[in-house]
Amino acid sequence: MTTETKETGVACGAPAVLVVQHEEDAGPGLVGEHLAGTGLRLDVIRAWEGEALPESLGGHAGLIVLGGSVNCEDDESAPWLPGVRTLVREAVAGEVPLLGICLGGQIVAHALGGSVARRVQGPEVGAVPLRRLPAAEGDPVLGGVPEGAPAAQWHWDEVDRLPAGAVPLLSGDDCPYQAFRVGSVGWALQFHPEADGETVASWAVGDAEHLRAAGVDRETAVGSVREAEPELRAVWGAVSEAWGSVVRAHAGASRGV
Repeated sequence: MTTETKETGVACGAPAVLVVQHEEDAGPGLVGEHLAGTGLRLDVIRAWEGEALPESLGGHAGLIVLGGSVNCEDDESAPWLPGVRTLVREAVAGEVPLLGICLGGQIVAHALGGSVARRVQGPEVGAVPLRRLPAAEGDPVLGGVPEGAPAAQWHWDEVDRLPAGAVPLLSGDDCPYQAFRVGSVGWALQFHPEADGETVASWAVGDAEHLRAAGVDRETAVGSVREAEPELRAVWGAVSEAWGSVVRAHAGASRGV
């Protein structure tokens, strides 16, 4: 007899992905939906509520680190961050599939020796077209992303120096490191493949004062995501499923299948 998780409705015998969530309104969203749809189980740790991180990735076939508003080095405000960095390093060293999203991608960079800085030009928000870099060709997760594909952006910080050995895959006109690969099966993204228009609209309400201070029109930013949503769902849904395929392959190899 199998049971199901509250998070995904997937049988608990399925390969499990550990998901670190930093705040209430930044969950796995569309990425989680696609991963569950391909038979993976998400074990979500609500770190901001005090749920403890596991000491290791044992029993998990993948690791996702989600986004959030905290700075990736602010261990005082987010005392779970040192534990997240430890898990990121374990994933890369142990070749466990890894996906860092926005803050999560910044944590990946910082944990592995890169650096993150405040954007001097102000926040990047809304739907923004991405540019393929040569290394994207043949990448098992991001290789199918078309040139100029839109991505939902919502960040005040950005990676300004990649870790040693990291491979840049996607760039943008206003942010050089939109996606990069670390190790054999680790990916870090600056954007939000999990977000739809409703998600971004809720962020815009919460960040209204900060957006005004930066001279950003929140309605324009939200509207651009809503307009691009069909393409966002298609492109990043496929990317989510591609990453899920890597996780399932890892899980099968671990079981000797």
